Amino acid sequence: MSVRIGENGRIHVACGGAAIGQGTKTMLAQIVAEQLGQDMDNIVVITGDTAATQLGLGTFNSRQAVVSGPTAHASAIAVRKKTLVAAAAMLGVGEQALEINGRYVELRGSDRRLSLGEISKAVAGLPGYYLPGGVTPGLSANEVVLTNDMTYSNGTGAVEVSVDIETGLVTVERVVMVHDCGTPINPRLVDGQILGGIAHGLGNALYEHMAFDANAQPLSTTLAEYLLVGSPEMPARIELYDLPTKTPLNVLGVKGVGETGVLPMAGAIASAIEHALVPFGVRIDRVPVSPQEILAQIVKAG
Repeated sequence: MSVRIGENGRIHVACGGAAIGQGTKTMLAQIVAEQLGQDMDNIVVITGDTAATQLGLGTFNSRQAVVSGPTAHASAIAVRKKTLVAAAAMLGVGEQALEINGRYVELRGSDRRLSLGEISKAVAGLPGYYLPGGVTPGLSANEVVLTNDMTYSNGTGAVEVSVDIETGLVTVERVVMVHDCGTPINPRLVDGQILGGIAHGLGNALYEHMAFDANAQPLSTTLAEYLLVGSPEMPARIELYDLPTKTPLNVLGVKGVGETGVLPMAGAIASAIEHALVPFGVRIDRVPVSPQEILAQIVKAG
């Protein structure tokens, strides 16, 4: 993970993880912006590019915020310290009197300020130029934060379903999800990931069946056989409740979030189907469960 302020004042963040739609770039930009001026529009985030960073282990196990987040935080703090030391030397003041606001370092209580680009040029390490504050060349940091103790999100879900006893069709009417992702860096992205997880959980429970014949050849070879959840299949009522508790295992207090929505859904839906069909003694022992399988058990019960 690297954080660098360029000579044009733009802040560049390079992460070895891959962004796959979970909001990684926004998350990293927010973490870095908190230390370097609060201007997310001034931050360029590059992910999964070996030309920008050599080490990258991919994206899995709800780990981007947990692993990349603290590393971005540490790198941004290092760049902030270097920027303030250099600016203090250039302005002839103590660094504690300065603050980074947007794209400038400002002297509190006055109109004196330096742009991030000016400071970056001053510490570029060009031959014959004095490095202010005795800092090393370049406004950049490449910190490594080892995360040996992984933290995990918590969550539970409950559902209400209706079952058509003449066709076996299951309709999920309502989902209630309570989750704990630690510190929510971006609450809207958290809600989006939970909703996406719920959609995947519905697919696991009712639609996404990978079938094989007796010779182990796949039968679910197109989206006509391997069914995916679309907006018509989503419940009309979804209630999300966030009960965050900070983890002590990283400086940001963040946990994972990507899998919280998906994992409870299959068990909750199976239990709800059984509850709806108590008079017929229906038992769900595998997922995804099809309308044909449910109807067969109803017919068997007479």
